[in-house]
Amino acid sequence: MQASVIKPCVAKSALSFYPRAARFTATVVVLAAMSGSASAAAPKALKNVLGGPLKCCCTSPVTGYYRDGFCQTDASDHGKHVICAQVTQRWLEFSRSRGNDLMTPSPRNNFPGLKDGDKWCLCASRWKEAYDAGVAPPVFLACTHVKALEYVTLESLQQHALDAESATADAAAAKQEL
Repeated sequence: MQASVIKPCVAKSALSFYPRAARFTATVVVLAAMSGSASAAAPKALKNVLGGPLKCCCTSPVTGYYRDGFCQTDASDHGKHVICAQVTQRWLEFSRSRGNDLMTPSPRNNFPGLKDGDKWCLCASRWKEAYDAGVAPPVFLACTHVKALEYVTLESLQQHALDAESATADAAAAKQEL
């Protein structure tokens, strides 16, 4: 498989377009102010499927349930947008056939529409459905939240991983630091 470069995670102007992200960020800022320490309000260390630190999936287009570039989740995320994938045309058409058209831009939501090769945080159940149908897109293990393992096996993700070697090395290094 072809190697891919993971884009740096800098959520530029996502907060002005995505209310969930703005509420989440505002909560963190308020908690930091109340505690007198920004570190007290820092989000807990998020883990990927290999046990290492969760890395940013993509910020162009900005992805994630919170539109912060990360495939993180919480109880309000009913779709569990936890699998970082490089979408393919075949998968996009499959998703559209299931009622979720991610190709069509939605300017009202500042959504440019996805195209073949874009990285996006997918719903775990949709990725599993695509896997079962033989059309699952490739994934990035380092950017896929550990919660994905409640829906799919690590082996199925590893079969489709574009970053298997580097993600495994990163996870091993993170474990040695503990």
